[in-house]
Amino acid sequence: MTIIFESILPVFLLVLLGIWLRRTKLIDQGLWVGLEQFGYYLLFPALLFSTLAQADFTGMKADATAIATIGSVTLMAAALLLTWPFLRSRRISSASFTSIFQTATRWNGFMALAIAQKLYGAIGLSLTALVMTLIIIPINFYNVAVLVWFSGRSRGLGYFFLKIITNPLIVSSALGILFNLAGVELYTPVMTAIDMLATASLSLGLIMVGAGLKIADALKPSGAAVLAVALKLIVMPVFMVGASALLGIRGDALLVIALGAAVPTAMNGYLLAKQMGGDAELYAAVATVQTAVSFFTIPLVLSITRYVAAG
Repeated sequence: MTIIFESILPVFLLVLLGIWLRRTKLIDQGLWVGLEQFGYYLLFPALLFSTLAQADFTGMKADATAIATIGSVTLMAAALLLTWPFLRSRRISSASFTSIFQTATRWNGFMALAIAQKLYGAIGLSLTALVMTLIIIPINFYNVAVLVWFSGRSRGLGYFFLKIITNPLIVSSALGILFNLAGVELYTPVMTAIDMLATASLSLGLIMVGAGLKIADALKPSGAAVLAVALKLIVMPVFMVGASALLGIRGDALLVIALGAAVPTAMNGYLLAKQMGGDAELYAAVATVQTAVSFFTIPLVLSITRYVAAG
């Protein structure tokens, strides 16, 4: 566990740097909103496209991994929707429910890729890219659908379809997969520029994660926040690792799947909540608590998974 803990420490140090920078006057505070949008619309899409378009999936159990990962996310999404009547009876608003849903199903790709690269090198990046390939589109599809339905705004198919086809994460992932499967190679200088953006996105993305966290909210988390933390950091890893192990996935592939399940929620969902009528304040609070708690739960999940993976 010590090796895992030390490997993820640099990732959390960058998150702490973001927290510190946001709370000092070294940087104009107005910059952070622009950086959030820059990361959401350009940096993270560049990382997704670069990783997925160039990943080598040869020899990976893509079929079993697809069933395990997509199935687990779908099961979590369905279970959350079934809990809505109960949560509503406990005076959880529809906007707050969308943030519980998002923070329980989304995963921080910046953090997963950074930790995978640190722990497993190039194979870790490729394995993480495979998991991203399989689940990032379903995750965003489910979350956009829930935000559209529960936001109280238009529920028309046209509005929903527009949100899906214009989501930068979905578009970049789909293009990366298309280029990979078709064997299309971009003009080298163009691909190099995209790779440079992708490289910058890992470190800058982690700093932005820290900048978006709210420490005060983490000190007194609400019941809704505690529920979302437990769902993402405990229930999701159990679902995903259990399903993957039953399907015969072992070794580094199982560990990377566990990592994707164990990392905290993605901060891009915060921007989505702000844009689509979700509870952005609750989202920020949950992301803060999840990030702090995951510093301890990620090594625990990976250590337990290592025993399962060796079986």
